[in-house]
Amino acid sequence: MRQVALLRGINVGRNKRVSMALLRRLLADLGYADVVTYLQSGNAVFTSASGPASAAQAIEQALAGGLGVESKVVVRSHAELVAAVDGDPLKEVATDPSRHLVGFLSAAPDAEHRETLVDLVGPQPDPDQCRIIGNHLYLWCPDGVLRSSFAKVDWNKRLGVTTTMRNWNTVTKLVDLSREYVEAASRYPA
Repeated sequence: MRQVALLRGINVGRNKRVSMALLRRLLADLGYADVVTYLQSGNAVFTSASGPASAAQAIEQALAGGLGVESKVVVRSHAELVAAVDGDPLKEVATDPSRHLVGFLSAAPDAEHRETLVDLVGPQPDPDQCRIIGNHLYLWCPDGVLRSSFAKVDWNKRLGVTTTMRNWNTVTKLVDLSREYVEAASRYPA
């Protein structure tokens, strides 16, 4: 199964430095195949027989044990990533992919935490917008993330689950990277 690992908070400033070559080697050592990384922010595409939850746990443990880096990891299958893109509730308004973000959540927030989101956004701020669909958080910040009403929100605390954000450019590139292997595998089955 083709999957995408999204590491939270690595290579931000001087903290939690992980080279992508080292990350590729770590994933290969876990038995994952066809490992590709994208950018320096902890995005890796790989093939594994284990499911996303097992892969996330294994990667977190390998980062901590092998590299001494504590980082939460969210993993999506190729199909889940495609569904997140296809289900984007803000596609009609989000015109700049660098200001349109997807938060990948470790689980769907419970009702209590979803209610705190309602409290946060109230009547939807204009022009910033936010929606949750299952285990994905979608943000549209037309004036930029740092100028948005969401700039200082601690999403992990607010939603009660691990959250790692990627902009739309990165998300669609990860879909493309994972799709290449899925399509090749279907043309040349083992």
